[in-house]
Amino acid sequence: MIERSPRILVIRRDNIGDLVCTLPLIHALRQRFPEAYLAALVNSYNREVLDGHPDVDEVFAYTKAKHRQAGETALGVYWRRLILFLRLRKQRFDYVVLAGAHFLPRALRLARPLAARHIVGFTEPGRRGAARIDLGMPYGSGDGLHEVEDVFRLAAAFDIQGPPPAARLYPQITLRDALVASLPRSFMGHPLIGLHISARKPSNRWPVERFIELAHRLYAQLDARFLLFWSPGAADDPFHPGDDRKARQIVEAVGAEWLYAVPSHRLSELIAGLSLCDLVVCSDGGAMHIAAALEKPIVCLFGGTDQVRWHPWHVPHILLQDGSREVEALTVNEVAMAAQGLIGRPSASA
Repeated sequence: MIERSPRILVIRRDNIGDLVCTLPLIHALRQRFPEAYLAALVNSYNREVLDGHPDVDEVFAYTKAKHRQAGETALGVYWRRLILFLRLRKQRFDYVVLAGAHFLPRALRLARPLAARHIVGFTEPGRRGAARIDLGMPYGSGDGLHEVEDVFRLAAAFDIQGPPPAARLYPQITLRDALVASLPRSFMGHPLIGLHISARKPSNRWPVERFIELAHRLYAQLDARFLLFWSPGAADDPFHPGDDRKARQIVEAVGAEWLYAVPSHRLSELIAGLSLCDLVVCSDGGAMHIAAALEKPIVCLFGGTDQVRWHPWHVPHILLQDGSREVEALTVNEVAMAAQGLIGRPSASA
């Protein structure tokens, strides 16, 4: 029997989309234990997904060495991590949940020093350290499951049954209102389409020229207006490569009359901006999962990613994937037709 108000820490140290796909598990824990102290340990790169989230009492974040700021030393990063973990150990957690769809030795190394009563996670026979997970779930292949569904199997350790709910995100109202106030008056009363042009994987990158042509096409056919999103920074930045040059190219080609650039230097700014859109066009990645958690219809462009495992969760979407597994092979006509098919649909998923 699990007590009514356990102290639970959920660890998810991966990318933005992975953390968004863990939100249904976190929500189910909150629903099962409304009086629990429910916290999350994430990294500095994805933490703003959970900032202010109503299901979480507190968010702890550490910086990975590869995500450190320019001029910041690795030694400084590891020192701050040590201080954080000493603080977490004092929390005396009842449960630490290694949120991921497989055995996670790195997350386990983070959990062990916290001296929690129980560690919940997937196990694999013969893997070093797996015996430390005392509430273990057998790790399967996960074939045919979405990432959300696979991770949600951990809920069984807390006697939580049934399918996973939708993932939900909530924008910061002040950021959202400031963005609304900055939009040109000519945007009011028109469909607002978000164009996110960045993608971490080269196979997921759609050419800039096609985004430009798509904007012209949807402006003519739908009288739409556009918010432009991208990963800020120079392409040759060794820490945080970005698409500033591509964004400037699109702004210059489309014009400010019906396209507004949203340089989201913080994840919270991206969340606020996407929350305003009636439709989002983007490649597979963190922004796509954020848009889904904001209940936005999505035209998603997939390269070599497994569409069964990573499609937008619980929202209307049209997924386009060429047989070559290269997003570059997708045509403007395909994307435009998908956008037209979605723009009139309700945002809530069945």
